[in-house]
Amino acid sequence: MGTSSGRRVGRPRAAQRPDSGLDPRAELLVAAAELFTTRGYAATTTRAVAERAGMRQASMYHYVSGKEELLAELLESTVTPSLDRARELLADDAAPAEERLRALCRTDVELLCAGPYNLGALYLLPEVRTERFAGFRAVRSELKDAYRQLIAATAVGGGLAKGELELRTDLVFGLIEGVILIRRSGPERPVGEFARATADAALRITGA
Repeated sequence: MGTSSGRRVGRPRAAQRPDSGLDPRAELLVAAAELFTTRGYAATTTRAVAERAGMRQASMYHYVSGKEELLAELLESTVTPSLDRARELLADDAAPAEERLRALCRTDVELLCAGPYNLGALYLLPEVRTERFAGFRAVRSELKDAYRQLIAATAVGGGLAKGELELRTDLVFGLIEGVILIRRSGPERPVGEFARATADAALRITGA
């Protein structure tokens, strides 16, 4: 029989929801982002994610393997754009390292503050330390190393001993990721102002 009613062909939904224009996997990610950051990861069931996305739990497994896959993708989405920007800035050695470091700090803060949900808070989950999330930790480590390279390329950073360079990198990276907690207590702060102030503070830590 034909589908003369005009409805989309696909797996049935558990409830009627306004058409977001997103594909089912993207809807699951949005639902997971909301529930993981408001209810907590451990307290969120796959059924709850599926229902929030407007589909049956059995249908969810057609698109993802479960909660861990959703969490891994959400985590990596908070780092990958900053890492792409970091690679661009590292390659642009015509610009002063101080300017490139400031640009990376601002990009990173703006990304962590983007969107309606504080996805950076998911970094604090104990589950993130397990092998399942090694991919996220590897990407995050590469981003941190980009910060180290940019700090080392500054006028001050070039003269630092290895231990001091590592310490300042840890402090700058900790400051950037600290916006996760600051945003939790003050989400009304304008992101642009917040990013500028954080970048200024990061450069002071480096001595640049």
